[in-house]
Amino acid sequence: MSRVHDALRRAEKTGELAPPVVQPHPETRSAGVVAPTATLEMGANLAGLLELVEEVPYRTATDSLLIDATRPHEAPMEEFRTLRTRLNHMQSLQPIHTVVVTSASPAEGKSLTAANLALAEAHLAGNTTLLADFDFRRPLIHTMFGIDRSPGITDYLTGQAPLHKVIKRIAGTNLYVMPAGSAVINPLELLNLREVKHLMDRLPSLFQWVIMDSPPLLFAADANLLGTLCDGTLLVVRIGHTTIDSVTRAMQSLCNNNVLGIVVNGARRGELYSKYTYYHSYYSPKEDDERDGAEEAQPEMAGVGATDGKQKE
Repeated sequence: MSRVHDALRRAEKTGELAPPVVQPHPETRSAGVVAPTATLEMGANLAGLLELVEEVPYRTATDSLLIDATRPHEAPMEEFRTLRTRLNHMQSLQPIHTVVVTSASPAEGKSLTAANLALAEAHLAGNTTLLADFDFRRPLIHTMFGIDRSPGITDYLTGQAPLHKVIKRIAGTNLYVMPAGSAVINPLELLNLREVKHLMDRLPSLFQWVIMDSPPLLFAADANLLGTLCDGTLLVVRIGHTTIDSVTRAMQSLCNNNVLGIVVNGARRGELYSKYTYYHSYYSPKEDDERDGAEEAQPEMAGVGATDGKQKE
């Protein structure tokens, strides 16, 4: 079968044959997975693909808790700027472009962390960023940005839509969003298609950062598989929710040592705002003294991406 495929490829390059339909592997055929038709986007030249992408308005859900670039001094915005700075520094030292954001268990805040990190990266001029929802089991990214779930990644992988149709650009930003797509009954089998590896290899030529949301490590093997295909993994843990045992088991479940760091989530909003307001607002000396005394009784924030406890998964 591979020799036939190679012969068809050679014929295509010489102009003797149109791009072939990629035949599914027997294992994926038995699992109900249909391999996609080879498309121009997956060829060597991707330069014009983003020009074909549809632009959609920036309309977020009222309860999405996404950071707001118009309020740059709010505590959550500053926290994700800190995370962005650390990742960009790491990128200057080693080739990191694709990052999986996951957690040990559900309801840790991984989806919101992925979305806010992507927004923070996209706020930098020229920092083209893709937020991809690879949580096919319980996708949330499309809801946060008020876009349709389909067409999305699963539709592309099953040959139902070309790549430029499953990517949306958020108007007025450098952020592109790739929703999960139509529901599938075999997400792990879908992620095992070689087209996923091809996609991961090509996306960095289009985007400075590719941030991927994925299912929790201890509830599905999807994040483990994605971690082997990407440059790094961020593990989100939630204060008062994640146990040391679950973090240990989650770290042990990863197939390689590409963990970039742990994002601690869930600090109370009041603790953060009292500190950040001190540095980003004007006070009289009397107000400074009063606030200094009030802050001494508050615990230090222990992480990045903290909110008031209303985080979604």
